[in-house]
Amino acid sequence: MASEATTVEVPGPHGVREMRVSSPSRVLWPELGITKLELVQYLVAVGEAFVAANGDRPMALQRYPEGVGGEEFFSKSPPRGVPEWMRETMVTFPSQRQHPMLVVDEPAAVVWMAQMNTIVFHPWPSRAENIDHPDQLRIDLDPQPGRDFRDAIPAALELRNVLKDAGLTAFVKTSGNRGIHVFAPIEPAGDFIPVRHAVISAARELERRMPELVTTAWWKEERGERVFVDFNQAARDRTIAGAYSPRARADATVSTPLNWDELPEADPTAFTVRTVPGRLAEAGDPWADFSAQRGTVDVLLDWWERDVANGQGELPYPPEHPKMPGEPPRVQPSRAKKT
Repeated sequence: MASEATTVEVPGPHGVREMRVSSPSRVLWPELGITKLELVQYLVAVGEAFVAANGDRPMALQRYPEGVGGEEFFSKSPPRGVPEWMRETMVTFPSQRQHPMLVVDEPAAVVWMAQMNTIVFHPWPSRAENIDHPDQLRIDLDPQPGRDFRDAIPAALELRNVLKDAGLTAFVKTSGNRGIHVFAPIEPAGDFIPVRHAVISAARELERRMPELVTTAWWKEERGERVFVDFNQAARDRTIAGAYSPRARADATVSTPLNWDELPEADPTAFTVRTVPGRLAEAGDPWADFSAQRGTVDVLLDWWERDVANGQGELPYPPEHPKMPGEPPRVQPSRAKKT
């Protein structure tokens, strides 16, 4: 007996592709009854904006063969059966290991990834032909226990001012969870280390302006009930959910670009796989001119040098990264040996 399958027409720059969807009635979000076919239809509806935001970048796939709540795993290497028209690019990871990653060039590529049970899409902040030089500055505002999305809003609004003072144009989106993502398009002039330093300097400036609300403390025991500015999302091979990516939450939220004037009243739970296509069709894409607003991290790096001169230097890297020059010990403060 043949397995259940259907085909979906996906328009794109090379015409319409007929994409096969196996098990279209498989429920991916059990509480809402959202099926694999609905996910594909969502990705077709937002396809142009999705590709504009995430295209031409190495893409890591967060896959859920049994749907939300089931087993999950990350695919960085391309899965088997990649169509011949999809692109790959070779990537070097912090371990110096190399392997290819998929690149999105058209909506049909995103649909194929969904066919492979991908729910969350993680694009790199650099382009496929210029892997070592990010063209996006990304800052993740992560409310700690005792805080929530509403607490991250004033931090995001002030971060916009910080980046403006540094000569950058900021764009904002919901994380699809409790946090807020603030991006700024930059010229791909430096590698990951200076871009991470630029993020740290912006984070420290925000912390100085809002010390009761914001923290750059890497260790959770030191953060308290504040909004953590996750500077390590700027480290090589660290990614966050892309714009218009669904999230693996029971309520099927989407990481959704916003206009800044929407943010104060925004409810992240209102932006879902079922609601975002209508929003996009009616109001357009708030990130439509993202790539036209490029700046440099020069001012932020001046701030970094100032902070280094004042005794504020390197911060810990993620644990899977090799030890970096100038990095402080990766020891939880309460477990550090007392001298």
